[in-house]
Amino acid sequence: MSPSPSRHPGDDYLQRRALRRGSAGWLLLTGLGVAYVVSGDFSGWNTGLAKGGFGGLAIATLLMGVMYACLVFALAELSAILPTAGGGYGFARRALGPLGGFLTGTAILIEYILAPAAISIFIGDYVESLGLFGLESGWPVYLACFAVFIGIHLWGVGEALRFSLVVTVIAVAALLVFAVGAFTEFDAGRLNDIPADPDAFGSGSWLPYGLLGIWAAFPFGMWFFLGVEGVPLAAEEAKDPVRSLPRALAVSLGILALLALITFLAATGAAGSAALKDVGDPLVQALQPDGEPTALSRIVNYAGLAGLVASFFSLIYAGSRQLFALSRAGYLPRFLSLTSSRRSPYLGLLIPGAIGFALAASTGDGPRMLNIAVFGATISYALMALSHLVLRRREPGLHRPYRTPGGAATSAVALVLALAALVATFLVDRQAALIALAVYAVAIVYFATYSRFRLVAQAPEEEFAALAAAEAELERK
Repeated sequence: MSPSPSRHPGDDYLQRRALRRGSAGWLLLTGLGVAYVVSGDFSGWNTGLAKGGFGGLAIATLLMGVMYACLVFALAELSAILPTAGGGYGFARRALGPLGGFLTGTAILIEYILAPAAISIFIGDYVESLGLFGLESGWPVYLACFAVFIGIHLWGVGEALRFSLVVTVIAVAALLVFAVGAFTEFDAGRLNDIPADPDAFGSGSWLPYGLLGIWAAFPFGMWFFLGVEGVPLAAEEAKDPVRSLPRALAVSLGILALLALITFLAATGAAGSAALKDVGDPLVQALQPDGEPTALSRIVNYAGLAGLVASFFSLIYAGSRQLFALSRAGYLPRFLSLTSSRRSPYLGLLIPGAIGFALAASTGDGPRMLNIAVFGATISYALMALSHLVLRRREPGLHRPYRTPGGAATSAVALVLALAALVATFLVDRQAALIALAVYAVAIVYFATYSRFRLVAQAPEEEFAALAAAEAELERK
């Protein structure tokens, strides 16, 4: 499938689609990376205990941590080569061609549009459970979330990232306070208190659901890291992106790994795996095993709301930048990449927000939407890791200001684990995976019949790919 030559819409095309450059240093970018993920520490991961038990989820989390570490190191190299808002789409565009770039960008969009919709529902549940303002979970709360936080993004990226950093610091501080309180009640005997299934192959006290339970727990091990790969989407708004992006990716992943370790151990050791495997607020339950709220459990409950807000807010940002880049290059309708006088892609914020609100209000099924988001994420991980492998093999002389430790071997590990996680999504929620596939199929038809004929040559990601094609042509001559 070969697209027609890219078009040149006009000299002012990129001027009307410009972001505010130099708005974020490495600290704000690190905060963004942690913000994407921090809500996953407060809830969601514990459902993996019902799939693999403590041992199965622990191994799954370790393997998914390795996958994210390898992926982050590969993305650090790629983002230093091509620091644009396209992120994963831009990397795949050069390595895998227009179709590969579109498939990667679409998978990222699925993740970053569905995840905020799901989190808005969880925010509603928290607001109701905390009795805030007498509100109940429902469409007015979801609408308020999207309206207020998209409004902050429209105000400006610098203001938005500073707000995100403040809320994230509150959530991280609460996790550390939780860990101190929970470790005072730690009992190693509670870790493996789920009865073993005698019919599961390889089952035992540490693997109650057997070896297959490890695989089934992969998507929940991802919850401790899901979204950190979105840091490169801030490239065009970063200060010195060639240096700040790799640094922010590495530091944010290190923080997330530490939070995952202490949260997982403290919660399960305090309350027991059996008590946490089916609850929606595992950290709160770990602090009140007798069901009576304590001062610390109330603090953690409010902090859980802060964590949800941080992730909701930052994921909206990521989705808008991926949509902006795809639209600017012509893969999606070009008007979606227009920016305001404050250099915010206002339609790229408003339209995904409207879609997310509609999904939240009409379905109310947060877990299903998150499972669809995880499916999209695993596809994008596999394609981004493959892009790193292809560029290392095909363009070894490409200028690389940062080089991935381990080189192609590192991204090969990420690719294998991403494919394993992709298959695991069918073990967890087959219907969600099939829904994501259907959305993906519609997107591919759109690309094949329409957008591939309307690509924009001036877009940075397209220019980068065109340069590679020109260099290859010169080498052949």
